[in-house]
Amino acid sequence: MAKPAVSRDAFRGLFAFYAAKAHHDHKHDGEHRLLKLFGSAEDIPDRLLEQWSEGAELLGPETVGRILEPRTRQIANGSARYDHASGFLHALLRDLGQKVQ
Repeated sequence: MAKPAVSRDAFRGLFAFYAAKAHHDHKHDGEHRLLKLFGSAEDIPDRLLEQWSEGAELLGPETVGRILEPRTRQIANGSARYDHASGFLHALLRDLGQKVQ
């Protein structure tokens, strides 16, 4: 199996970054939700990381940022909830798929 272009630790870092932002913005519940996803990201299946890597590479960093930022803002604001990081990643992959088509 090929190693994904985006490592698990790098993907986990996204949750840490947005949790730090939520902390700075005094969104403590959002920070907690993002840190929960940070912890669960250890168990994301490799195939999902590979799909994310392929989609992110295809669309480029600006498009990926435009997809990622609103999703994480929704978590911080409480308008979106995910039980596991893989659920969040599935939602991102759907968004990436819509941009590719």
